[in-house]
Amino acid sequence: MQRKYMKKILSIALSSMLLLTACDLDINDDPNHPESSTVTTDLIFPAAENAIADVIGDDMFTNAGFFAQYFEQMPTANQYNDIAELNINEGKGLFNRDYHLLYAGALTDLKDIVDRSTNTADIFACTVLRAYAFQVIVDCQGEAPYTEALQGASNTMPKWDDGQTIYEGVLAELDEAENNLEADDIMTLRDDLLDKDLAEWRGFANALRLRMLFRLIDGGVNVDANTNKVKELVNNNNFITQDVTWDVYSNAEHQYNPWYDCSKTLNADNHCAAFPIIAYMGGTEDPRISYAFAPCTYDNSYTGQLPGAKTKEPGWLGLTTAEYQNDRVSNVKYDAFSFAPIYFYTMSELQFLIAEAELRFNNDDAAAQAAYEAGVKADFASKEADDVDTFLSGWGEWKGSKDEKLKLIYMQKWVALFMRDHLEAWTEARRTDTPALSPYSGEQIANNPDLYNPGDFIVPAVNQYGKGGLCKRVPYSSDARSTNQNTPTAKGIDTPVFWDK
Repeated sequence: MQRKYMKKILSIALSSMLLLTACDLDINDDPNHPESSTVTTDLIFPAAENAIADVIGDDMFTNAGFFAQYFEQMPTANQYNDIAELNINEGKGLFNRDYHLLYAGALTDLKDIVDRSTNTADIFACTVLRAYAFQVIVDCQGEAPYTEALQGASNTMPKWDDGQTIYEGVLAELDEAENNLEADDIMTLRDDLLDKDLAEWRGFANALRLRMLFRLIDGGVNVDANTNKVKELVNNNNFITQDVTWDVYSNAEHQYNPWYDCSKTLNADNHCAAFPIIAYMGGTEDPRISYAFAPCTYDNSYTGQLPGAKTKEPGWLGLTTAEYQNDRVSNVKYDAFSFAPIYFYTMSELQFLIAEAELRFNNDDAAAQAAYEAGVKADFASKEADDVDTFLSGWGEWKGSKDEKLKLIYMQKWVALFMRDHLEAWTEARRTDTPALSPYSGEQIANNPDLYNPGDFIVPAVNQYGKGGLCKRVPYSSDARSTNQNTPTAKGIDTPVFWDK
């Protein structure tokens, strides 16, 4: 136990230092900011892992948590009103920090390692993380610098590539890097993500391929060829055997999980339960409802707030603003996540993708059911929830038409990704159109709950964007626009990314 604790402290200190120093190492002879040539590649790698973890586990964990309708703004707080009400445009700088973390941080560090290394195992692991980082960028904002990116002073204004080009490009890079591996290759980099286990890195690469290929297929890109690739991946079954987690945090100041640390630093309870996730989990008698939410103290029920409705709900519910307080909604159990790991990929997500492939492409109902149930069981185990067999024989039972079973897979994936990977939840909801979008407004649902199909997304009651829908992308980084004249014309958050058909 003590060794694991010390490993966490060392990893956090090392990763934090490198995140600040390894990306822009041109300060002359400052011992606190060494030149890049003096920092060995095995120490730079954790900084790249940490930068990606920070993106998916902090800012986008909150933002996508709102977009996936897990979170809503607490009645008495205001920190995330803009996100809840879709008051989002390029001027808000929503993606600025993440853009810097990925480009100036992770991708620059990974390129530095690859440029200096001849170890094919190390290069392969860097290529997997590079593909992951670019997948995140495309899924968030659609387009990005890729073919001309990361060239430093030789090209300070790289062109922006479309998302399909980036997806296909990094998948090709993955294939090349894996083909270069030798049977006896071993990693030399310090690796707190998969502990230098090259077999797991191969499995991670295949799981990432599976995730991305589904998006290419549903985006109408080389459907037959990419479908065959999915079928081959599933048939070979050479995937991760564990959750891929950045598990370096401790329950101590300056060592917290970054999402928790941000919430604690703000000293405000900003997140409460959103109506759709509470309605679905409550309606399906899902014991995982208590994993991250507490019953509201007003009447001990699980109650979610309607999306974007903080200023509307008092009137809809016949209450005054003074009466509509935090005790009326289910609060998030913040302290349960003080040192929670950040999830890059979960076993439950993998099994749900396999189930989808077996059902859609192989027409193998038995194999699809086995994978679906494995996905549910993996999430129950991860969240230490009881009675999974009861759930699978009840509300989670595998039954109905093919379309009904697909919806069951998608809905259970949405539940499983809660408090695991909110960016992936928002992304998959866009790809699958599940949960569906309710045809009824928040006000109609508040006044007549019987109209609502539990789990359906709801258009925010206050929709500052004014388009009457949901968020389909985040705006381009305003910092990128200020420094790169090749940044494309701004696109609204109602513009889908390439695979969102």
